Formats: sequence, C-alpha cells, structure tokens
Amino acid sequence: MSETTKKQRLGAYDQAVEHWEKTYAQNLANERPVYNRSGIEIDPLYLPDTDPPLDYVDRLGLPGQTPYTRGIYSTMHRGRTWSQRQLIGLGTPAEYNRRVMKLLDAGTTAISLIPCNSVYRGNDCDEVPLPLLGTCGTVVNTVDHMATALDGVPVGEISTSMNDPSPFTLLAFVLNVAQQRNVHWQKITGTSNQSDYLSHCVANHMFFRLSLPGARRILLDHISYCRERVPHWNPLSVVGQHMQQAGATPAEAMAFTLSSALQYGEDCINHGMDPDDVLPRFTFFFDISMSLFEEVAKFRAGRRIWARLTRDKLGARDPRSQRFKFHGQTSGVDLTRQQPLNNIARVTVQAIAGILSGLQSMHTDAYDEVINTPNEGPARVAVATQNLLREEAHLCDVIDPLGGSWYIEQLTDQMEEKILAVMDTIAESGGMYRAVEKGLVQAMIGRSALAWQERVENGDQKIVGVNCYTTNDNETNDPSPATERPDSKTMGRHVESLRVFKRQRDQEKVSAALSNIARAANSKDDNVFAAVVAGTAIGVTHGETVACLRRELGFGQPLIVE
Repeated sequence: MSETTKKQRLGAYDQAVEHWEKTYAQNLANERPVYNRSGIEIDPLYLPDTDPPLDYVDRLGLPGQTPYTRGIYSTMHRGRTWSQRQLIGLGTPAEYNRRVMKLLDAGTTAISLIPCNSVYRGNDCDEVPLPLLGTCGTVVNTVDHMATALDGVPVGEISTSMNDPSPFTLLAFVLNVAQQRNVHWQKITGTSNQSDYLSHCVANHMFFRLSLPGARRILLDHISYCRERVPHWNPLSVVGQHMQQAGATPAEAMAFTLSSALQYGEDCINHGMDPDDVLPRFTFFFDISMSLFEEVAKFRAGRRIWARLTRDKLGARDPRSQRFKFHGQTSGVDLTRQQPLNNIARVTVQAIAGILSGLQSMHTDAYDEVINTPNEGPARVAVATQNLLREEAHLCDVIDPLGGSWYIEQLTDQMEEKILAVMDTIAESGGMYRAVEKGLVQAMIGRSALAWQERVENGDQKIVGVNCYTTNDNETNDPSPATERPDSKTMGRHVESLRVFKRQRDQEKVSAALSNIARAANSKDDNVFAAVVAGTAIGVTHGETVACLRRELGFGQPLIVE
C-alpha cells in the first residue's frame, strides 16, 4: 500500500472520530461525567491507543456511522437504553390489562401483546374448546377486545408490539381503538412483530396462516398501507428467533434472516416502493443464546452486512436505511425444566450478551417460561434482571465495550464469513422465497438441530441440571410454580359475550365488509390490509377475516422435508 493511500485512510479515521465526537456532544450536550466505584472516569467510547488499523473505518467505523459494527447510533445505550418490551399474554383482555399495568409500574417501557394460540391459528374463541383458551396468550378477536386490553394504556405515547401474523388483525384493532380515542395514527408507534411469513413457513407453522403467495401479497399491502397512513409503525419484523430456536446455528439464523430481509426489500422495490422510504422501518427479532461471545459477534457482523446489502443490493442512500435495528429475546430453548431457578442465571447471561451487542429492545424470559405461561412473580424477576444490569452492573456506560478485543474482532470476522457463505447458498437457489419453497432452508436447519442434539446426548455439550451436575431430588432448586390457568367461568363469559356480539351486529354491513376483503384479495389494485382495517371497524372478527382470506388466497401448508 502506498504512503498516499495510508495517509488517506488515516485521514478518514481522524474525520470519522471528529464527526462522532461532534455528533455525540450534540446529542448529549449536558451529560455529566461517569465514574466507576473506584473513582475512575469512564469514557463513552474507547478507540485504539496507537495508530488504528488502516481498514478501521471500513470494517468497524464509529458508532452511528457506516458500517455500524460498533452500533447504529452515536450515543447508543450511553444516551438511551433499550426498550424493555416484555412479551405477555394470558386469559381475557381484562386479565391482560391488569398484568400490563403492573408491568408498566415495574419499569417496563414498551408493551407487547401475545395472543392466544387460537388467535395464532386463525380462529375466534367461540370456535375452540374452552379449556384451550387463554393458556398461552390473550384471547383478542374484536376491536372491543383490544380496547379492553389497552384500557389506560396511552397508545399515542407508548410503543406497542403486536405479535400479529398476516393479515394483521391486531394492528387493525389497535388503529380502530386509536380512532375511537381521537389519537392520530401518526402518533402510533410499534411493530408488527410476527410479519415475517417466511420464518413462519420454515419454523413456526402455527403462525403460517396463508399460502406463500397469499402471505407475500398481504405483507406488501401491509407495508404500503402503514408507510402511507401509520408512518411511525414498523410493519415488518424479520425474525431470526424462530429459525434459531428450531435448530439453526447463530450464524445460520443471521444468514437466513438477512436473506429474508433482502427478499422483502427486493419485493417492496418491485412493488414500486422507494427503498429509502421502507427500509428505515424494517426491524429484526432475534434469539439470544447462552453462547455469549458468539452472539455478540453475530450481531456485530449482522450490522456490518446489512449496511452493505442495503447500499449495494437495494440501492438505499439514506443512512437510516442501513441501520440494523433489532429486538432480542433471551432464548427459551436454553431454559430447562430441571432445576428451574438456574434459568435466572441463564437469562442474565443471555441478556448481557444482548446488551453488549447493542440491541434496541429486549424481552427477558421468566424462569418458569419453560414450564408454563410466566406467573406474575417470575415475570417481575425477568423485568428486574434488566433493571439490575442497567442500574447496578452499569452495562450502559460504554459503547461497544468488547470492541477492539482481539477475540471479539476475529470472531466477528469469522462469523461474517460463515453468514455470507450461507447467504451465498440461499442466493444460488434463487433467493430466500425460492429456498423456502424448495425446502432448502428447512433441511439445513434440520441438520444443525440434529448435530446439536447429538452433542448434548453424548455429553460434548454440557447442560447444567440435565446431563451434568444433576441431583436425585431437584426440589432443592425447584420453586414448583403453580401453572396459572384462566378461570373457566371468566373465559366462558368472554366466549358468550362474543357470541352475543356476533348476533347483535349489523349482518348486512358485516357481509358487505367480508365481500370487500375478498374482492381486494382478488384485485391487483386494492389494498387488502385497508379492507381489513375497514372491516374490523364495523365488527368483522379476527376469525372471520382469516377464514375469508384463506378461501381467497389459500391455506398455509408448511412443507414437510424428509
């Protein structure tokens, strides 16, 4: 390398540092000095003491600067910590509301609604046996149900995440509730948290309601509608969690997720959307496993790759399009039924990995989540875990504190190589949509899942309390949490109220609204999600909406791969 090139690269480094310092100071103009318990002042960011590597700006950059390896914002958690977005759902909307208000009082800063499995499967509660209702989530079938669930929640001020597969009836309910409260949709913030139909087809079949072509169509309509009418809502959350929990390695999960995001970006562009209009609202949702350093490297590499993809593959020019915004959930598949209190330690390790990775929001699992829907006590411990790591462990004092570690930087590079190799395989098959359609992704996950299980069974991978450090009597580490189930009488009244609601509606208007949804599904010009929002406003239920679109667009049938 010539001396001129070296000087140019060093000059670029100096400019990047100067720009970061200026931006940081602007964002935190009145920041007070931070000291540790020994009285040492802690800087917000640490850089090489000597001349930096000549490729520093291209490979790492500064926080808030491409390629975002060290974080997507200049201040990261030093300026604003992650949203504490606990995923909850149990029983009736009124029961959900009571629990969410308690969690808000405990420090939760954003909310997430998990619907009942009956909702995920596309049914109304009057179509499902009573004992199955509300055990894994909240039974929400109408706008009125959502109004009860969000009673007292300032929907125009707090971010709400709806775990809401296509056709996105939960968001339709939220928008109608906002309209009833005279809250302008421009104030609505949050995420359609289960909008990634490709991950559902691969690894979460309960969420896969519609055929692949039908789900593809409705997602594009959903994104288009939200960009025009609900501009601060994130209509797409690309999910790596399902595939990693199904058995994909962390590198594979990141590769599949980025390949899906690339597919969705290309689909939006082919649909006539501007990449710099839609990409800033792409978000990501990942599992965080017990492999702490591997997870940190996974996310740092993912940020770097996404910055390149958006620029070079999707043609984005706005820096906001290149930001890799992700929610992390501590991994439920790493939790054990044996010695369940050990799960508090597991969740803590996973949460540390997520924080050190620079996530934007996080859910920490309750220690009893592997046994049942979290009870209130364990849920409070999960929230407190995040508070402890922020307030007592001071994990927010330094941006990318592991950056510059010889191990972490080399591991980040190695993870990037692994991720790109998998992405190349997906690209060679015709892209993520075709790879899922052919069963390629499913087969790769199956092989990785089998390899992991064999490591556990032969003892190469130790699981405390399962294949090592076991006891004859696990009661010494077993709080025996009682499985909390919805009250059958309360749920019975909820079901009966829906039946009454259906009988008392204006049946002609409901029939016309369902006809409009069907017509939109068969039209190239009409927006299906717009028809769903309009239909639910006059009383069309969740189950009726899904059933209508299944008739028009096809039932979701996951591919079985041998």
